[in-house]
Amino acid sequence: MQLSVIILNYNVRYFLELCVLSVQKAIQNLDAEIIVIDNNSSDDSCAMMKKRFPNIKLIENKENAGFPKGNNIAVKEAKGEYLCILNPDTVVSEDTFEKILNTEHWKLNIGIIGCKLIDGTGNFLPESKRGIPTPWVAFTKIFGLYKIFPKSSLFNKYYAQHLAENQTGKVDILVGAFMVMKRELYNELEGFDENCFMYADDIDLSYRALLLQKQNYYFHETTVIHYKGESTVKDATYMKHFRGFMNFFYQKHFKRSFFFNLMARLGAFYFSIVKVFKGKANPKVKPNQYILVSDNEPLKEKLASKLQKSIERMPLENGKIVISQTISKAKNIEVILDTNYLGFKKAIAFLEENKNKSFTFKLLPVESNFIIGSNSSNDRGEVINL
Repeated sequence: MQLSVIILNYNVRYFLELCVLSVQKAIQNLDAEIIVIDNNSSDDSCAMMKKRFPNIKLIENKENAGFPKGNNIAVKEAKGEYLCILNPDTVVSEDTFEKILNTEHWKLNIGIIGCKLIDGTGNFLPESKRGIPTPWVAFTKIFGLYKIFPKSSLFNKYYAQHLAENQTGKVDILVGAFMVMKRELYNELEGFDENCFMYADDIDLSYRALLLQKQNYYFHETTVIHYKGESTVKDATYMKHFRGFMNFFYQKHFKRSFFFNLMARLGAFYFSIVKVFKGKANPKVKPNQYILVSDNEPLKEKLASKLQKSIERMPLENGKIVISQTISKAKNIEVILDTNYLGFKKAIAFLEENKNKSFTFKLLPVESNFIIGSNSSNDRGEVINL
């Protein structure tokens, strides 16, 4: 078997359904499997999986065992030569896995490959590629030096700014939302460190691959949506855990020193504060106008009835989504993308191409009865059942 896609779920039932649907499309031409492991969700994630995807392997943990342990349990059941560790709040393109598995980089001394991630508004997520968060790198992040001197190798390591977002190349650290590696390497690393419940586990795994003289790569030629705010609610408990687990990484891999301990504490505290408060979602503003990109007229009427708004339906023009200049200049437009009609790749590309245009986006998953999306990577998204 070529590939095992491991999806660890916790209480994100609708995002999980969207994710699995996109992965199913992406593995159609591969010898691959999907394994969903649920960390004792209190929603109906498992019931949905059994009803909607009865042929997909589902592992039901009786407790929330954490990100590392959950993935380690699933990998023991995996049969693929390659593994993809994938968050449930992600959407992949139909050719994501084929592109990554076929890249020439596997001929090198490859460790882990990550890809370009965007949020639900189409904006690039800089954590797609990162440097090792040493005390100095933490310092440049804390005081914003990486923004002031983005081209300086002395200051730009935190987000691996030696690479542009549309440039493939070597990086030190990849994000656990999307990681591809050989199962042999995962086993050699003994998987994620289960002493780290979550948050620093991807940093630790990436770093340990480097210690084995492997090369980690950021691969820009495929884009994946990571809604991000769905995996964890950013609250006081989150802040406490994040600080602790960043300190876990520092103490595990670096020698103690006054400067190091100071920067580790300041860095962990800063990162946790940023994750809780930075970019807080703006008060939700109801869209002034809805656009449905679809060939389905009954769907338009159904949405209009549910939303109590008029809907403008737009089909593709020569295979492309064409938004008029008049609409592009308007405010508070919600674009609903029918993936039954478009597929996932075109939907993802549309988010990227139309970011920062006063648009918000929702996807209608394949053969589903809800629309879903997120207007902020720092807050939970929205699901509307039809």
